[in-house]
Parts: sequence; structure tokens; C-alpha cells
Amino acid sequence: MGLPRMKRTARHSFTGSITATSVERDPTLSRFPENPLKRDVQPPDLFPSPLRPLLPFPFVWLSGRRPISGREVVGGAKMAEETLAMRTQFPASAESQKPRLKKAQEFPILEKQNWLIHLHYIRKDYEACKAVIKEQLQETQGLCEYAIYVQALIFRLEGNIQESLELFQTCAVLSPQCADNLKQVARSLFLLGKHKAAIEVYNEAAKLNQTDWEICHNLGVCYIYLKQFKKAQEQLHNALHLNRHDLTYIMLGKIHLLEGDLDKAIEIYKKAVEFSPENTELLTTLGLLYLQLGIYQKAFEHLGNALTYDPTNYKAILAAGSMMQTHGDFDVALTKYRVVACAVPESPPLWNNIGMCFFGKKKYVAAISCLKRANYLAPFDWKILYNLGLVHLTMQQYASAFHFLSAAINFQPKMGELYMLLAVALTNLEDPENAKRAYAEAIRLDKCNPLVNLNYAVLLYNQGEKQGALAQYQEMEKKVHLLQDSSSLEFDAEMVDMAQKLGAALQVGEALVWTKPVKDTKSKHRTTSTSKAASLQQPLGSNQALGQAMSSAAAYGKLPSGAGGTSHLTKPPSLPLEPQPTVEAHPNEASAQIREK
Repeated sequence: MGLPRMKRTARHSFTGSITATSVERDPTLSRFPENPLKRDVQPPDLFPSPLRPLLPFPFVWLSGRRPISGREVVGGAKMAEETLAMRTQFPASAESQKPRLKKAQEFPILEKQNWLIHLHYIRKDYEACKAVIKEQLQETQGLCEYAIYVQALIFRLEGNIQESLELFQTCAVLSPQCADNLKQVARSLFLLGKHKAAIEVYNEAAKLNQTDWEICHNLGVCYIYLKQFKKAQEQLHNALHLNRHDLTYIMLGKIHLLEGDLDKAIEIYKKAVEFSPENTELLTTLGLLYLQLGIYQKAFEHLGNALTYDPTNYKAILAAGSMMQTHGDFDVALTKYRVVACAVPESPPLWNNIGMCFFGKKKYVAAISCLKRANYLAPFDWKILYNLGLVHLTMQQYASAFHFLSAAINFQPKMGELYMLLAVALTNLEDPENAKRAYAEAIRLDKCNPLVNLNYAVLLYNQGEKQGALAQYQEMEKKVHLLQDSSSLEFDAEMVDMAQKLGAALQVGEALVWTKPVKDTKSKHRTTSTSKAASLQQPLGSNQALGQAMSSAAAYGKLPSGAGGTSHLTKPPSLPLEPQPTVEAHPNEASAQIREK
């Protein structure tokens, strides 16, 4: 009776021992580590060995579950091993199944430093840029096109045009189908003055890219330098057809100005202003063209628009000041010029205009000082030399006047008034023979100015050549009649008086018909040009005829007074706004001018 209880008790007591023994002896579970705390622990032996029950199958009693046999335990251990194996192999199989990310493609060795070269170049860090270019060319054995291209650009900026040309040619060899390389080669040839060679290269580039407006534009510029204006206009019109740009309009307008066609130039600049109404350069240029034609209203309009968009535009301010100077407002003009002097203190036209303002105010020493500074800044500007000669004539410094007038003639040999003033200086230097030659050349170049004939007639009369003087006097009458028929002109009172006295001396005074002199002192001191050669140059500003350039008659005193020289000045605002030439002279004064720069 007590044995069954012991049997149930044994079943409870042997559970841990059987389970531990079965798992410990199973070879399939040998990979699992043993618990070090249980390695030497033996289950308590509650019964002596004779009373140990003999069971056919070992059982394991798991709490909450049915008893599982040892075979099932071993089988379960195998299943656990296989599951663990599957778990340990799963990450590898999953990684093999995922699509591998492609490795970033490496740049070719020829181009790997291009980004750094470009970065240094746009930052204008040229020294660092050249260092990277040198390293890149060493690595690529001189085959990196972009490095060579940027090196050539840097050489061009440094003024080494020939070296840049050679490098651009190397780029063209490395990439012969690239139009940009050929454009840069042509650009370098253009800067070297090889315009024909540049045209050939531009034509080759045009074959590779027929829609590039820059090629057509640059071809037009090259033809301008070769004086082939028709081809230049054709190329510039092609550029405008491909893409409209302000610069193309400006170059096209310059062609018409070089040809002397002001009307077409104005039309071009009008189209340019319609395309780009806020371009102050176009507005200023158009205003200057209207000023040159004497259309003051439109000139003020466009110059005012230019100053509206850019109040510090010194060209527009200079032009506005010159218009005030033309009308005799010297103090207001000087106020405008002070503003310009702050922006561009080294401007030759600025000091030229300031000097003539002082000349208009009879401050001759200050005028010469300012004109000398303008001449220092622009020694080859004939207009400044012209004004210097005129001021020295006014101060009766005839040798200095001869010096500056001769220099002006070398730069502008087709202006009749220069020869007339030179003849006045030669007359006062007691060289009548060369004075006659100068007068003859002035008459040949200037077909419209009667003052040249009047001065020449005075010289011949003083030399005793009455027949020659009479011929020049009659020629002067013809020019006066032509001017009176073409426009209602009013001549200066001093010039009329001199002509009447000379006519009385030659006994031909009754045939001369003059208009009544103007009593307005302001209009009395203003003149405009009648010569065709000088009509292409409109003054930015002018001054009153306050000089004292003595005529050829002054040295001999046979006439009460001599005739002075004239200059190309605009008429007063009280007259119509159409360009009308007037002529005037003073016995001891010669008019001065300030011309557009």
C-alpha cells in the first residue's frame, strides 16, 4: 500500500534527474554551452538504490503541459538546433537576396579636379587656380582640356595674349568639334590685331554652330575694323535675327556714325531703346545725337530719362552741362561739372569743358590750366588742341597758338577752320606767304564759311593785292547770299562792319546786301559751323566768342579792325530747334568751342 505512494513520489522526485541526464547526454545538444552553476550539482538521492523504481520510459513533467517523453525531448532538441541554424543563416540569405547598392561611378582622372579649378576661377583666386591646374596637368600629362582652357583665360586676363592663343589652339586640337574653343582662338587673334585670321576662325566656328549670335556679332566687329561696313552690317543684322542684344545695336549704330549717316544711326538707337528702355548708355547716346542735330527738346528728354534711371551717369550729366554751357549758363554748367568731377576726375572732356567755361567767363589763365590738364589726359585729341590754340590766340600768344593749331591739323587735316586760325597766327608772326597757303587750304576744305574769304581778302588787301582781295570779297558775297537763301540768318554786327569797310576800300560796297545786326548780346556771341567736315562733330558745350584772336589785318593797321575766326557752335535756344548755320566775327575776338567727346 505504501509502495504506490512511493511510486508517485519517485515520479515527482526523479523528474529533474532524468531530464538533466537526458539533455546532458544528448550529442545533438553538445553545441549548447552548459550551465556552469549546474555542472557539479547532483540531484538528491532520496531512496537507496534497492528501492529505486524501474520505469520503462523516462518522462519529463513540464509545468502546465502534458508529460513529454525523452525521445520527444531529444527530437525537440534537434528541432531547436535546426531552427537556430536557420535563424543564424537567415541574415546571410536575406542580404544575398537584397539588391546591392551600386557604387558611385568615379570621374575620369582627366576631369576630377575641374570643379576645384572652376571654383577658384569664379572666385578670382587665380594663384590657387593656377596651382591646381599645374597639378592636374602633371597628373594627366597635359591632356585635361578644361584645365588648359582656364589657364588660357587667366593668361588673357594677365595680358599674355600670345600664350593664351597657343593654349586655346591646344584645346581646339583636343576637341576639334567644340565651337567654343574656336571662338576663343578667334578672340585671341582679334586682340592681337589679326582680324582676317579671326574672321576665318569665326567662319569655321559658324559651321559647327549656326545658331550662335556671338559668332555673327564678332564677325561684324572684325569687319568694322577692316572698314568693310556692308559685310559688318550684314553680320550684325544676322546676330539680331538670332538673338537681340544691346551691344549689337550699339555696334550697328557706330557703323552708321562712321559712315556719317546720323539719321540711320538715330533709327537704330531708337529701336535699341524700344528693346531696352532702361539702358542708360543707349539713352545717353541717343540724346547726344539729337544734341548734335540741334534738336534740344528730344535731347533733354532722353538725357533726362538716362538720369532718371541712373542719377550718377556722368555722361548724361556732362551732356546736360554742355547744353547749359552752349546757352551761356557757365555757372550752372560748372555746378554740373563738379558732380562729374567727383565720379570721373580724370576725364579729358570734363576738363576740356571746364576750361572753356572759364574761357567764356574771360578767365583765360584758368582756362589754359584746365585745357592743359585735358591735353595731358588725352594728348591726341584734336578738339582740345583746337581750343588751346584758340585761347592762346585770344591772349595774343601766337607762337603757342601756332604750336597747338599745327598739332590739331595733324590729327584733323580736313577741317578748314583750323587752317584759317593757323593763318591768323602766321599773319601775326609776320609770315604772310605761309598764311596765304593756309587760307587757300581753308577755302578748299570749307566751301560754306564766308568768314574764311573775308579774312583772306583782308590779308590780300593789306599786302597790296587788290585784285585778289576783290575776288575773295566777291566769293564771300556769294556764300552770304547762299546762306541767306537757305535760312534766315543774322550776322554779327562786327563782321558786317568789317565787310562794309573792306567793300568801301575796294569800291564794291554797294553790291553787298546784309541783314541788320542782332542787338542781343547773347546771340551776338554765339556761332555755328557751316563746314561739312566739322558738321559731323557736334560740340558737347560751347562758349561765347570772347577771344582776341587777331586777324591778318591787325598786324598792318590799314583797316580799323580785323576779322576773327569762327568755330562750330550751336545757336541760342531762342532760335528754332532745327540746325541752322550762322556766321559771325568780332574785330578783336574769335569764338571758341567745346566739342563732343
